[in-house]
This record gives sequence, structure tokens and C-alpha cells, in this order.
Amino acid sequence: MVYCTKCGAKNPDDATVCAQCGASLYPTKEHERRRKHEAECFEAEEECFGIPRGGAVVGLAIGIIILLAGCIWLLQQAGLIPKTVEIWPFAIIIFGILIIIGALYGLRRRY
Repeated sequence: MVYCTKCGAKNPDDATVCAQCGASLYPTKEHERRRKHEAECFEAEEECFGIPRGGAVVGLAIGIIILLAGCIWLLQQAGLIPKTVEIWPFAIIIFGILIIIGALYGLRRRY
């Protein structure tokens, strides 16, 4: 028995359309095309800052920020740099670079 995905009715194994609602029991080319398009759209949503696998890039950026913060803190404790050095400008610069890379990648991808 084959069940209709639209109405749930039981149909014989050799049926191609539902006896109750008339819907196709097997995927059509249009259905496959729509599924492929949805997969492509979902793939684009997985980007971060417009960069494929951007989550890894963001993780790397956060790791760099933490590393810089630790180095600056250590150098401040050692007295090698003044205690007034802030790390937030570094964070803003890194995120700005990520946005620029994403924009350039998006432009390259369109042409």
C-alpha cells in the first residue's frame, strides 16, 4: 500500500496518483526542482557575514580577540605597556574585516 502525502489515503502499490484527492504519489520534476532550490536557499542562510562556513571564521575571530586580550593583560601586568590600552578597538577592526570579506565574497559570487 502507498499512502498519499497530501491526504493520507491508502492507494494500491501500482497507483501513480491518489484515488481520493488526485495528488501525485511520487515526486515530480517540479517538486524535485523546488526541493533543490530550497536546499540552495538554506545553504545561503548558513553563511555568516556572507562567508561560507562563516561560523568557523567567527569562532576564529573570537579566539583572536581573547588571545589579544590575554596578551595585552599580561603585558600590562608586566608593565611593558600602559594600563590604558583597550582591546575593543581590536574587536571592532576584526568584525569590520569580516564584514568587508563577506561583501567582497558576495560580489564575486554574483558575477
